[in-house]
This record gives sequence, C-alpha cells and structure tokens, in this order.
Amino acid sequence: MRKLWLVVVVGLVGGLVGCGDEVVNNPYPSEQVAENVFYTAFTQRSPRTLDSATSYSGDETPITYSVYEPLYGYHYLERPYKLMPRAAVEVVEPYYLDAQGERLPSDADGEQVAISVYDIRLRPDILYQPHPAFARSESGDYRYWPITPEQLEGKYAIPDFSQSGTRPLVADDVVYAFKRLASPRVVSPIFSTMAAHVEGMRDYGEQLKTVNQNLPAEQWLDLRKYELSGVQALDDHTLRIRVLGKYPQFKYWLAMTFVAPVPWEADRFYHQPGMAQHGLSFSRWPVGTGPYMLTEYIPNRRHELTRNPNFRGEPYPCEGSAEDKAAGLLEDCGKPMPFIDKAIFSIEKESVPLMGKFLQGYYDIPQLERGEYGVAMLVAAEDSPEKALLYQERALQLSSAPEASLFYMGFNWLDPIVGKGDTPEQAERNRYLRQAISIAFDWEEFVSIFQNDQAEAAHSPLPPGVVGYEPLPAGMNPTVYTTEAGQVRRRSLDEARALLAKAGYPDGRNSETGAPLILYYDSMTGMGASASLDWMRRQLQAIGVQFEIRASDYNRFQEKMSKGSAQLFLWGWVADYPDAENFLFQLYGPQAKVAHGGENAANYENPEYDKLFRAMRYLDDGPEKEAVIRKMVSILQEDAVWMFGYFPKSGGAAHSWVHNLKPSQMVRNTLQYLRIDPERRVVFQQRWNQPYWWPLWLVLVLGGGVAVYLWRQVKRREQQTVRAVAVSPKERQP
Repeated sequence: MRKLWLVVVVGLVGGLVGCGDEVVNNPYPSEQVAENVFYTAFTQRSPRTLDSATSYSGDETPITYSVYEPLYGYHYLERPYKLMPRAAVEVVEPYYLDAQGERLPSDADGEQVAISVYDIRLRPDILYQPHPAFARSESGDYRYWPITPEQLEGKYAIPDFSQSGTRPLVADDVVYAFKRLASPRVVSPIFSTMAAHVEGMRDYGEQLKTVNQNLPAEQWLDLRKYELSGVQALDDHTLRIRVLGKYPQFKYWLAMTFVAPVPWEADRFYHQPGMAQHGLSFSRWPVGTGPYMLTEYIPNRRHELTRNPNFRGEPYPCEGSAEDKAAGLLEDCGKPMPFIDKAIFSIEKESVPLMGKFLQGYYDIPQLERGEYGVAMLVAAEDSPEKALLYQERALQLSSAPEASLFYMGFNWLDPIVGKGDTPEQAERNRYLRQAISIAFDWEEFVSIFQNDQAEAAHSPLPPGVVGYEPLPAGMNPTVYTTEAGQVRRRSLDEARALLAKAGYPDGRNSETGAPLILYYDSMTGMGASASLDWMRRQLQAIGVQFEIRASDYNRFQEKMSKGSAQLFLWGWVADYPDAENFLFQLYGPQAKVAHGGENAANYENPEYDKLFRAMRYLDDGPEKEAVIRKMVSILQEDAVWMFGYFPKSGGAAHSWVHNLKPSQMVRNTLQYLRIDPERRVVFQQRWNQPYWWPLWLVLVLGGGVAVYLWRQVKRREQQTVRAVAVSPKERQP
C-alpha cells in the first residue's frame, strides 16, 4: 500500500509540475511556429491538376501562380488593374501588318490589320527551380533519362530524387508552352481561344492529332519537332507571337499560367514508363521559374511550397493609393520578395474546425484563394456583438471590396412582352416596361438584406477595377437613378408607374384587355419559394405587376436559356481579364445564345451597340476607347436589357502578424507579397491557447480520493480476515 500512495503522490506532483504555460494543442511542431512559415488551409480535395496547360480552377491558383511565372502579371496594389512584366522585360505594344505583310502605322484602322506581332524580350537572369529533369552526370548526360526501374524504385515525390539541376529560361520554353496547348495528350481548356487568335494554332493542333495517331502511347511526343508559325523564338531571349487581326485583349492572356514557360526536359522526364504510376507528373509536380516550388504533395492532406533558391527576387511595389499607404501596404517598398520561406496548406474538410483553428492563431489566413471569409466575418461582427468583440480583441484584419464580377437580371430580347418588339411602337412600349421594372427592383435593398451590405449595386455592366468603370456620380444610370442635392438616389415608384402606363399597362393591367400583367422569372434554384423570391414578388407588386416563379434545376434552366424560352433570369459573370470587352461582349449581337450559342444570354441585338463594340475591341486603352465604352454603356442603360444587379465583394481575413494583404481575385500570385511576423504569432498563440489545468487537478484529487477509499476497504477486509483466522481454532474445541 505504500507503493500505491507513492504512485498517487508522484502522479499529483508530476501533474502539477507539468501544468506550465506551454501551448499543448498546437497542430504543428513548436519549433516550426517560430520560423518564417506561413499556414493556411484548403477545404476540398487536392487540386485536380497543377499542369499549367490545363489548370483553370481557383483552388489551384495559390500553387500554380507561385510556381509558374507567366510573361505578364498584374500590379499588386494599383486599381484599375495594371499589367506588369514578370518573365518578360516589359509589357510590349504590338506592331501591325496588312494582308500583304506590309507594316502599318500604330494608329491604323483595326479592319486593316491582318497580323499583330508581339516581340517580347525575356529577362536573362531567370533560372528554373532545382528539378531532377535537369540533373546531369559528370559526363554531361541526363542522369534520369532514360530512367531505370531501379532509379525509380521508392520514388513517389520529386524530393525523393537525390540529384537535381537547373538551367536558364529561354524563349523556346514559352514556344513549348504554346505547343502543349494544342497537344491531343494535354487537352487544354483554352485551346479553342488560342486557335482563334494565334496564327497557325488550329492547323498545328490538327497536325499533332495526326502525329499522335501514329505514335505509341508510351512514346514521348516531342513537340520541338513540329513548327508553330504563330509562336517562334528569334533568339534565346526574344519571343515572337503573331496574332490574327487586331486583338488588344490578347495581352491579358499572357498574364495567365496557360502560357507560362515549360521546359521540354520536364515534359520528357514525366513521360517515362512508371512515372504516372508513381504520381510523378505536371499535374502534381509543376516545374517553373517562380518564387516557390512544390516540395510536398500528400493528396487530400497537405501541400508545401518552399522558397525557390534559384529565384532572382523582385522588389515589393512602391506605387499605391492613399488608402494603401494608410493600410501599411507601402511599408515594404523596394524590399526583395518573396518574404516567406515556406507555405503549408493543410486539409480542413469542415468550416467549423477551420475557423476555430484560425481564431486560435494556427492558420495565418483561412484560405489564400478564397475571399468570402473576410466578408462572412464582417457580416458576423455586425450581427453579433460577441463576435465583434472577439475579432477586435484578436486584432483581426477584415476587409472587403467589390470584385471584377457581376450578378444581373436579364430580359429575353426574343420575348414578345419584355423583348425587342416586332414594330417600332412595340419596341418603345417594351422599353418603357423594362425601364419601369428596373426602377421597381431596389437592388440597394437586395444588397442590404441578402448580401449583408457586402456588395455594391451596379449602374452598368462594368465593375470596379475594370478599365471603363466610372464611379458615382459620373457613372450613374440615368434611366433608373437621379441626383438630389448632389446625392444619387433611385427614381420613385411613381415614375415607374408612369412608365408602366406609357408601356400600355396602367396599374399593371393591359390597357386594351384589362388583363393583369404577369411576368415570369425562370429560377435555376429548383425551388419556387424562398426569401429572395418573395422579395422579388413584392418589388413588382408595388407597381401592380404580378411576378410568377418558374423553378427548375440547373440543367433544365440551361435548356431554357439555349432555346430562348425564359423571360426574366438571373445570371452572373466573373472576369477572365480586367478589360471592358470581357463584360460588354455578353451583349454583342453575334454572341447571342439562341442564334450563335454565345454568352449573350439576353439575346440582345442593337446595330448601333454592335458597331461600337466592333470599334471598341480594336482600340487600345486610352481616352478614345473610354469614350466609346461610355456610349455603349449609355445605350444599355436606356434599353434596360439588363437590370445590372450588383457587384459582389470579396474580402480578406488575416491575423495581425500578416502584412501586405490586399485581397483580389485578379492578382493570383499573392503569396510572394505577404510577410509574416513569427515572433508575434508565437506570443498570441500562447495567449489565446492557455491550457485549463484545473480539470486535471480535479481528476487527480478525485483519483487520490478513490485510491484512499479503496485502500481503506482493502485494510478493513484484511482486518476481518485476521480476526476470523484468530477465533476459528477456539470454535473447533469440544
């Protein structure tokens, strides 16, 4: 029993001694937390692909835009978005050739241009990340080409290879990237776009199809053997791209990873027998010249980016707005990037544990590529004083800003009630009707109720950050709004009712038949009743118009849109690039969905608008282009073919030790700009995660009490046994 007491005492003392202030619930090694390591999460499965030619999903971009280095990128701070060179020396202007190959003046009419020629100089100081595809033996031969089964044994990740190498970036690597877009073995989602604009691209794709049909699947398709006329290397550091016609927006495609340099050695390396079975491919192990390289890939669990030791470094930008300066976004002006040594992405399948770990300080940012966390937390802080106090106490950085995207409600131009109309008189009446409805739908109220004020009511199709966007009051939609005492306000319902009467529906009834006006909204939600749909009904009830919901699933909705049978519908668009053309083309006649299968879901057609669009798409950025855009927007505002709806906001959520955070869906290479203060992180993690030891003490005390009780019971039983043994002989005497 003395041993039992000794165990209890030692347990109590040990428990009390161990009850220090150290954090015991940290999911990372304690020594790593104090290092220059960035922590964030991802919530879905691992990225489908990290191959630059096929990757097009937002959850892949934090890795792809950190590893690959396109020719261009976007300035991190400036708005509207401004193109900046990355692998290129500068953002170049093309020169133009006519159909005879003669050079045209820079201000030549776009219709005269047969070919736009981009001669792009590459930086001479760029090296690829260390990779075994470049490794060579002492004799100069490639160490892992051809690879033997023995060399591949036990290797399931690039760091498993003991030897690596590098080489400088050359223009042929960009040529190879363009060629991969046409390869039948790659199947790039933007091949059709490139084929429509890059000279010879479509023919090159057909040529590769023929070659591939006669080539065994296990044999590497060496794209260097086949020339692509539209993309050529003039020398090691000069690239020439020939674009069909004049297409100023082509420069934005050069800021995407689709055309980031690809070394042929890596393509050959990954195509060797056994590589795919070992998970070794571009899809999991990209090869680039960017600031980071992928050093760990555990599917659906963890990914790790490490600073590329061969990256040349880039200075942090010094240009920004007054708001940027006030937010401390210019404090690192001129300092070499990247700032962070390593970034670790961990799987979090549920939002509750993700946010819990973020609030504990174990994630620096919830998700690097997702902007809804900042918005959601701002809304939560407005709804809950307790959460607002918690966020304030933890000095969280929460911000939001309108993004280059739009949700709009469209009228079907083919519909006899709300569309174009068969006669000039009918066209005018239908326009009055669309204008009346546009006034009645109070999108400011919608934003307040259903977007928690984390969106901005739109006055045109062009969101902030896009060239051509005009802030209020200059950008006001005069059809729906007016100014009063210098303030923009929505026109009154009386004005909407007056327009409704001019349309032939006084008090919401047909002036000739007396029948009520019923408008039909096709919803893709699959539900006929919801708070937002009830709100829509009330908007039109205010002017006497009945609003019926025709709910269907997304596939059925798509079918209705393709046939032009919908009357009113809600749709959205996210910019591929920050140019007005990327939004205004959705109302261009030749893009009509029913007639041409394009993105003009409203099937809108206006000869004047179409003529201006054709002129605008040829114009370079500048006052002339902005004037044309202004005219086009004015036409759309008067025709009211869209209720422009709202621009959703995205936002950032980060801890106070994260610096230089400016959320953006357009700037994808965010990681290299971020800086963290690990020492501050350690302090706050310890403060926020102090262990509560009293339950352990209570358990130890209760355990000691139970031990004492059991000891007493045992002693009592021993005493009873001793007494029984002592008296039993006497009881046996006669």
